Amino acid sequence: MDLPVDEWKSYLFQKWALLPKSIQVTISTAETLSDVFLHTSSLLQSEDEMFLKRLSRSYLVGKDPNAPLFYREKGNKKFQEKDYMGATVLYSKGVSHSRPNTEDISLCYANRSAALFHLGQYETCLKDIISAQMHRYPERLQPKLMLRKAECLVTLGRLQEASQTISDLERNLTANPTLAASQFQILQRTLSRLKMKVQEKENLPETFPEALTKAFEDMDLREENEQISSASSSVSLCTDPLKGRCLIATKDILPGELLVKENAFVSVLNPGEMPPLCHGPESKWDTRVTNGDLYCHRCLKHTLAPVPCDGCSYAKYCSQECMQQAWDLYHSVECSLGGLLLTLGVFCHVALRSTLLARSEDVDNVIRKLCGEIRNKDICLPESKNLMQTLRDDLGGESEENGETVETPIPGCDSNGKYENNYNGVFSLLPHTENHSPEHKFLCALSVSALCRQLEAASLQTLTTGLKSSQPKAAMAPALCQDLHIWGVAMLRHVLQLQCNAQAITTIQQTGSKDHVVTNSRQVRLATGLFPVVSLLNHSCSPNTSVSFTSTVASIRASEQIGKGQEILHCYGPHESRMGVAERQQKLRSQYFFECNCPACQNEKHRPAAGPRWEAFCCNRCRALMQGADVLSCDNTSCMEAVSRDHLVSRLRDLQQQVGMARKLLRNGKLERAIQLLLGCQRDAESFLSAEHSVVGEIEDDLAQAYATLGDWQKSATHLQKSLQVVEVRHGPSSVEMGHELFKLAQIFFNGFAIPEALNTIQEAEKVLLVHYGPWNDEIQELQKMKSYLLDLPPIPAGPSV
Repeated sequence: MDLPVDEWKSYLFQKWALLPKSIQVTISTAETLSDVFLHTSSLLQSEDEMFLKRLSRSYLVGKDPNAPLFYREKGNKKFQEKDYMGATVLYSKGVSHSRPNTEDISLCYANRSAALFHLGQYETCLKDIISAQMHRYPERLQPKLMLRKAECLVTLGRLQEASQTISDLERNLTANPTLAASQFQILQRTLSRLKMKVQEKENLPETFPEALTKAFEDMDLREENEQISSASSSVSLCTDPLKGRCLIATKDILPGELLVKENAFVSVLNPGEMPPLCHGPESKWDTRVTNGDLYCHRCLKHTLAPVPCDGCSYAKYCSQECMQQAWDLYHSVECSLGGLLLTLGVFCHVALRSTLLARSEDVDNVIRKLCGEIRNKDICLPESKNLMQTLRDDLGGESEENGETVETPIPGCDSNGKYENNYNGVFSLLPHTENHSPEHKFLCALSVSALCRQLEAASLQTLTTGLKSSQPKAAMAPALCQDLHIWGVAMLRHVLQLQCNAQAITTIQQTGSKDHVVTNSRQVRLATGLFPVVSLLNHSCSPNTSVSFTSTVASIRASEQIGKGQEILHCYGPHESRMGVAERQQKLRSQYFFECNCPACQNEKHRPAAGPRWEAFCCNRCRALMQGADVLSCDNTSCMEAVSRDHLVSRLRDLQQQVGMARKLLRNGKLERAIQLLLGCQRDAESFLSAEHSVVGEIEDDLAQAYATLGDWQKSATHLQKSLQVVEVRHGPSSVEMGHELFKLAQIFFNGFAIPEALNTIQEAEKVLLVHYGPWNDEIQELQKMKSYLLDLPPIPAGPSV
């Protein structure tokens, strides 16, 4: 949810429509963001704030003392059903709502440790056991917890610690006569079993572990760029009169070469689908799993056992260290605003966090930049400088030294001409103020105004903590606290920047059950971030780079050979393999405010007006493609077949419904019925869809999955190879989509013991995936394990000689 919730948007759009025309014109024609913010914030009324507060209260982000018991009981049901992953998430929700040093939080930690134990997460289980004990876990239940701890230590081979834990437990049982006889006997039997395990492991001869795989760590840039931080020396920063800033290759670049590896200046986790705005005793306790439950809210690492914020139930972290860093940098301000930030959307949240992170840089410099928007030297400017000189120094512009004109620095570069991943780089990103509609600017400005009012009410003092400045804090505080107008303008600038400069941070998630013999995966949006260096790349609908993410780090690699002097190009979303030229150009105009003239768009404009092959219909008689608008005619001049588009679209809709039913049967394990239905869909599709139609590929992929589940590897491979042909036509032979499909095919050949086919497919998949992800991608690691296993097999003996 990038923008505010629909209720707030509708409310403000109605408020805009009711404004006098003169006020609308004043805001619409305002020359600076400072003027937009000034005029708009004066229109924020107390009833507007009350309406926004009511919306914000619908999100339960505080600690609810009644919630831990609810989530613990729900988790216990999942645990009894042996859904340990589901139980873990629910216990985590209980932990998030519990106050520190209470029985509630200790019980949730202890129960989560049990679920983690069954998931084989022994190290994490031990951490939760320690957390439960730190938060005063009840003495009567300690024996169960100590047994689990001993089991973990034995399994991990930490035998000395395990023996000590067993001894402590025996003393505890001797000193605790309150246990029932039945409980005591169970504990004694378990202790005896654990003692035997320890003795068996101690008597085993010492063995060397297998060669460990390298830690997940991407290759660093071969040679750091002196002009651009986080970029390789293979690129340079230039300016173009039409395109603005751009990156150019300084030498010939090979496919797969790492060009940019940049940590986000700021990132905010996408909350995912939030519960509906409703009221009721239990409706607010949501049991659904979102990204906010599975990933660290600071570094975005996946975590099964998040550490909650002590002040709110929303923010969760992978470790105590991440939690403390987030608190010091920004969460101390955000903590009490959780419901408001969820209501105002991710863009407002990123804007606030950006200004909070600016405090860790040189505040003197930051304030001068903000004042460049406000143009009020009485509030902000040091006495020794006038406004124009400050803007020349900090924002770029020609100046004179000893009568000579000095070359204008590229916007965002420092006085030495270096472009860095810092607030200066973020500030230099264009907000495109003149391109946004008046209604959109009003929505953003009034939302930021409401956020500033709430910050002011909470405490202006929080904005002055942790400032790094050449001036004493006492001297800087009035400049920051005199008026939130400065920071409001900064946040408004960032909100408007985000429409064109926000990066969707993505991750690959496995779909379906982990028990599946063939891995299905999908790319999902995890967070929104600002990357000053990545934002320098211009768009192409057929780019020469690909982007991948590891936590908050973006890696840009060449996806094809790039010649010296060529521009480094990135895709902003509208890709030639996903949508036609008209749709792409409309999307780029509406969101990014430019007319795309990349080679892909130019080539498509000169082709006949026909849809892409993956959306094409074919003739029922001769299988040639059908062309036309409302009535489609066969492309074969000797064939007279014609049919209405509406009829074919209706058939396609019915076919997709049948495929959906087959997938439901697959999920429920009714494989034979699913296969029969899919084979019928396949026959139907052949009668009116092109062989490269995306639905044809989906049907073949589903058949491959069904036969793989049955263990019929040959049939599975045959269907997946047909699906692969569709993927290649739509996305290209070197696309990341092709790499994922080749990985699946390699798994099928491997499981079917088709050694030559498996080795060939592994090589093809590695070649494609290495270009997009580098060597430490999970799928590449798995491919290398399969290849190593197949190459280590003894040769197949020759048959008897005749």
